[in-house]
Amino acid sequence: MNKKAILVLEDGSIFEGYSFGADIETYGEVVFNTSMAGYQEILTDPSYAGQIVVPTYPMIGNYGINDNDFESKRVQVSGFVVREECEEPSHYQSSMTIHEYLVNNSIAGIHGVDTRAITRLLRSCGVMRGIITCEKTPQQALAEIKLKPDYSNTDFVHKVSSPDTYDWPAQNCTESEYNIAVLDCGLKFSILRKLSALNCSLKVFPCDTPASEILKINPDGILLSPGPGNPELLDYIVDNVKILAEKKPIMGICLGNQLIGRAFGAKTFKLKFGHRGGNHPVKELSNGRIHITAQNHGFALDPDTVSNGLEISFINLNDGTVEGIRHKELPIFGIQYHSEASPGPLDTTYLFKQFLGMIDKSR
Repeated sequence: MNKKAILVLEDGSIFEGYSFGADIETYGEVVFNTSMAGYQEILTDPSYAGQIVVPTYPMIGNYGINDNDFESKRVQVSGFVVREECEEPSHYQSSMTIHEYLVNNSIAGIHGVDTRAITRLLRSCGVMRGIITCEKTPQQALAEIKLKPDYSNTDFVHKVSSPDTYDWPAQNCTESEYNIAVLDCGLKFSILRKLSALNCSLKVFPCDTPASEILKINPDGILLSPGPGNPELLDYIVDNVKILAEKKPIMGICLGNQLIGRAFGAKTFKLKFGHRGGNHPVKELSNGRIHITAQNHGFALDPDTVSNGLEISFINLNDGTVEGIRHKELPIFGIQYHSEASPGPLDTTYLFKQFLGMIDKSR
């Protein structure tokens, strides 16, 4: 537990600390998350595929790992960087420490580093690639980074999407009221839990499923899930969304929001350091209400290209970026933040009911 490790960033910055989790070397795009809790949900969120995550909260692991807060079947982050790792968690549901959990999932971490300094650097310079290593010198690690592929050029959606179609039944209901098709681009289980609790029976499809296959089950509506990476690499999904948009009500979350935008001709761009955490304010333009939201994305829609029947419905109050779109005539809307939270505030869970209300009207 006291083995020295270093985090090296592609600008040459070096942060010294100690290894925890799996004793292996790992590479990824280094990003920070401002949530004060919810590290288990963060670790298992597929949208973090290919990324080394730096929580800004100083102590991580204080309530351990439990059996209820998984957002997918495995740890999705490439690495984990914390100021202080708690070795003795205190919570009645805890089944293991965060160190044990990372070891079991072969994920490397580093603790004892100045995460505030890392965050300030990423805010100033933007996200960048990095390596956590115990064996290489800083010079060797920097040379290795330069040989690695750029995050924006990798299709991570294919890596995290379910390889098979599966069902998620409605909660405590003998007969569901809604049949929803979910396109898994990096799906969080909390989305399924929220819809299941609203009497929805769900069928989850792999990301590359043709629109014709989805329409065969005649769903009442379609949900486009969140997911990792660059939406410019996902035209094989966008082409299917174009077909589905003419047939069924659609709700898109995070990456799903960007897929809707691109299906109607909008462009996307990469944010300097992204939006990741549970404290992001957004404004609902139709009524002026302010919501505090959970977010996890590094790309956004270009507001100047939102057209062809779409209009902007939410904006981010920190930087003015697009946080939601809707179609003026078709039963279609998307949000850039996470209405299911997990972790984060529950200000916008009402949007799932709004989706179902949209389905009722379309019937």
